[in-house]
Amino acid sequence: MHLRRLVILHSNDIHGDFFASEMHEKMVGGMSMLSGYIQKVRDEEEDPVLYVISGDMLQGSIIDQEYKGISTILIMNLLAPDVVTLGNHETDYGFAHLMFLERCANFPIVNANLYIKPTGANLFQSYLIKEIDGIRILFIGIITEEVMDRNEPLLGTFITVEDAAKEVEYICNCYRDVDIDLTVLLTHIGFERDKELASLLPAETGVDLIIGGHSHTMLEEPELVNNILITQVGTGSDFIGRYDLMINMDTNSVHDFTWQTIPIDDSHCPKDPVMDELLSHYQDEVDSKYNTVLCRLPHAFEHEVRFRETQLGSLIADIFKYQLGVDIAFIGSGSIRKERLDPLVTLTDILEIFPYNEQMISFSVSGKMLREMLTHLMRYLYKEGGREFYQWNAEFRVEVFEDGDIGAMTYRGVPVEPDHTFRVAMQEYHYGIMADTFGVSHEEIEKEGRVRVVSTSAQDNVIEYFKKNKIKRYRCDGRIGLKVALEDR
Repeated sequence: MHLRRLVILHSNDIHGDFFASEMHEKMVGGMSMLSGYIQKVRDEEEDPVLYVISGDMLQGSIIDQEYKGISTILIMNLLAPDVVTLGNHETDYGFAHLMFLERCANFPIVNANLYIKPTGANLFQSYLIKEIDGIRILFIGIITEEVMDRNEPLLGTFITVEDAAKEVEYICNCYRDVDIDLTVLLTHIGFERDKELASLLPAETGVDLIIGGHSHTMLEEPELVNNILITQVGTGSDFIGRYDLMINMDTNSVHDFTWQTIPIDDSHCPKDPVMDELLSHYQDEVDSKYNTVLCRLPHAFEHEVRFRETQLGSLIADIFKYQLGVDIAFIGSGSIRKERLDPLVTLTDILEIFPYNEQMISFSVSGKMLREMLTHLMRYLYKEGGREFYQWNAEFRVEVFEDGDIGAMTYRGVPVEPDHTFRVAMQEYHYGIMADTFGVSHEEIEKEGRVRVVSTSAQDNVIEYFKKNKIKRYRCDGRIGLKVALEDR
């Protein structure tokens, strides 16, 4: 039996988590120690070492926003990943800019399911065969279909996991006669979809590993589905995944393995002085521009779990209701990118916590349509594992049962009647995906009442409020009355 050892390190959903933070008397995470650990493993191991990233390198940091992702790509260049797949946030600055970012990258980016509609040509290379010390590894990249919610008419993607499985099978079939020793899917579709994808793949494709992202799932051990190992390692830079694989070169399969989530902290991870220098340069640049104090809060505001009412989500929804003069503001819970806003609030904090500087759209709905919209949303969340949860303002209170059905709905203490009319506002992106999340088309909305842009800069509304208003103490007041908690996903 011909066995070879291979080490694969992997990250996902780094989201601009560039700097270490103090936790339990240790310094934890950050690009400097992450880079130091990767370099340490590369230096110490005699067997081949690969480092891969399963999407969402971008967003989460003012440094990323200021340079529109270029800074992040240059930071990733210092990490020197061997192969990367796209996450949905890699498209936040537009597909054209994404192609520019690819040219800035000194590492290969693989994606099999984004293509140009008129020609059918792939936007990126769909796979990479990497040979290292005589071991041939096939990497294939798959991204969530949510990326196409950005409405690029000339671009398409696979619609379902079934379609993705067919494309993986097609690529593997094309290299059936090539001596591929290990096949790895780098996915950004979420843990549950990873399991679904694995279950659909015929054994003949030879897929060995799925290294995933998107759902920010932290695992204690790999999930085994259809003889395929599935892993993911949360979010940020506090941990890195590590496979120590024994590959059977005769059967092109995993003979044995260990997998660990390795904490990135100063107890065993050296700093990378070159990374420190680059990060210091970027930090100095953004501090000189954005480190303005806006206000002091009476306490820290939490947003630890996006699938429930939170203090920070409630505050931001209340801000938009006040600033825009509407009845109800629906704010995407996932648009709030940090779990906590500390009492001393700077401009940098606001731009990092609420990074999507988009238009705000307002429209009118009847009480009847409002109930139908929320029923569709909550059933989508409870029954279909949807990821789009919303925060809303204090005047609007809704009772939600365990199957997603809507019970009592009140506005300022008065029951919402079918013939009542409400002016609603939401972010441009979320208005664009209303058919999926709320089950109502733009044509139906336009029949109900005038649709218009009420702000060209969502960030300006939030910043102005923090500058001009005293923030009161907040607690979760039951405005989103979930009878049964939604699981994180």
